[in-house]
Amino acid sequence: MLCLKAYALLGIGLLAHAQTFNNPVIYEDFPDNDIFLGPDGKTFYWSSSNFHYSPGAPILESTDLVNWQLVGHSVPTLDFGSDYSMQNGQTAYNRGTWASTLRHRKSNGEWYWIGCIDFWTTYVYTAPDVIGPWKKSASFQPCFYDCGLLIDDDDTMYVAYGSNTVSVAQLAADGLSVIKTQQVFSYPSECSGVEGNRMYKINGLYYILDDCPSNGITEIWKSSSPWGPYTRKILINQTPSPVPGSGAPIQGSLIEAPNGQWYFMSFAWAYPLGRLPVLAPLTWGSDGFPVLETVNGAWGQSYPNPLPTNNSVPSWIGGDQFWGNSLSPMWEWNHNPDTTKFSFSEPGLILQTATLTNDLYHARNTLTHRPNQQFPVGTLQIDFTNMADGDQCGLALFRDKSAWIGVVRNGNSYTVTAVQGLTQDSSNHYATTSTGTVVGTAPISVGKVYLQVRMDARANGSNEATFYYGTDGNNWSQLGGTFSLDNGWQYFMGYRYGIFNFATKALGGSIKVLSFVSWSN
Repeated sequence: MLCLKAYALLGIGLLAHAQTFNNPVIYEDFPDNDIFLGPDGKTFYWSSSNFHYSPGAPILESTDLVNWQLVGHSVPTLDFGSDYSMQNGQTAYNRGTWASTLRHRKSNGEWYWIGCIDFWTTYVYTAPDVIGPWKKSASFQPCFYDCGLLIDDDDTMYVAYGSNTVSVAQLAADGLSVIKTQQVFSYPSECSGVEGNRMYKINGLYYILDDCPSNGITEIWKSSSPWGPYTRKILINQTPSPVPGSGAPIQGSLIEAPNGQWYFMSFAWAYPLGRLPVLAPLTWGSDGFPVLETVNGAWGQSYPNPLPTNNSVPSWIGGDQFWGNSLSPMWEWNHNPDTTKFSFSEPGLILQTATLTNDLYHARNTLTHRPNQQFPVGTLQIDFTNMADGDQCGLALFRDKSAWIGVVRNGNSYTVTAVQGLTQDSSNHYATTSTGTVVGTAPISVGKVYLQVRMDARANGSNEATFYYGTDGNNWSQLGGTFSLDNGWQYFMGYRYGIFNFATKALGGSIKVLSFVSWSN
């Protein structure tokens, strides 16, 4: 059993002698990337989507475009309504932060995050530093659907946005309101609609990058003015993915490296794990449009390293024993947590029951973590001595089709229990359609237990998961049989590990999370 005091450094230096990188550059679910070179001229920053998970809008950084690490979130809490905190019986599944934009403004040293929430209101968050503190600075209409921020050479701020029809907005001098907006183009005949707008100024010309998601097309538009007229060229047309079994990558970011080379970061639709980032070099044609460098007509499974490799970046796999008084950015809550119901215990994380329910989808303070690689394994150690009668706690594979293994207390009886078949209805605001069926139980004495889940997360794999428990972290007993993972895209996010503790009879119980370790077989 591997337990580390802080997020692991396991694997650092494994790429020290590599001359090429492999796609995907991160084998985790980080979609809707907006990537740019930061103010120091050598560090790249990446804003991603995480929908209803809190904190929102994860931020990654890298100096080589290949090795990335999570450094924070632009949206500290999902302050968009009571349903984002599971109040009044409401939830915000499949909503929240998606296809947003992040930039640094040199003139005032501020960082800006802009995104539309619930297809109605645009929010602007600002911070003096990329890691915060971030604050909500403005909200307004129209909805900047799938938006991209450009800060022009004269410091004017423009935002390209829209679905089907694309508009450009000019922001006020402080970037906190709109002074002008104008439609600049609509989707062409071979597209059923456009999304994923990003805006750039390159060699004095304005570019808007977007995609036709139903057609496997990424396109780019060029103009001598932010207001058009724009001419169009296809960048990607159903170009096969470097991730076996996944759909053609679409959407993403144009990136200029400090050495003057250009790259395109997109993502492969590779469920059940999610949307996986893939990277390829770009060249520029004589017509002023970029060209993706393919290998035999497809995305390359590997390319030469863009920049010198940064060997100091922590591995995506490793362990956490919850030292200190805050969570690593790797962790995100399912909806906003009740902050009065968790605490740190040097080491360890105490989770009190925060909700009286029999429905995991309505249980507050479920803590989530992205799986990594093709065959992820997650191992949780908990002390359940202080569970109350009726409490249920454990480790879930969390999505709109879920399963879990955990401990259930009924009176003075404790059982390790496996539950499968938890489901939600995507056509009805993700209402719970099943709280699951018990598929296995085993008696256990009060104390500590290890819980483990193993997955085949390959898009072309078996999409199967199995659940295990043990008392020493070395010997395992399987419980509950094989669970079939959902590989549909409609939920948008891939599976996550979920650590949960909820009450079915009365609040007051708690568990102590002693460690969590994520790795890959």
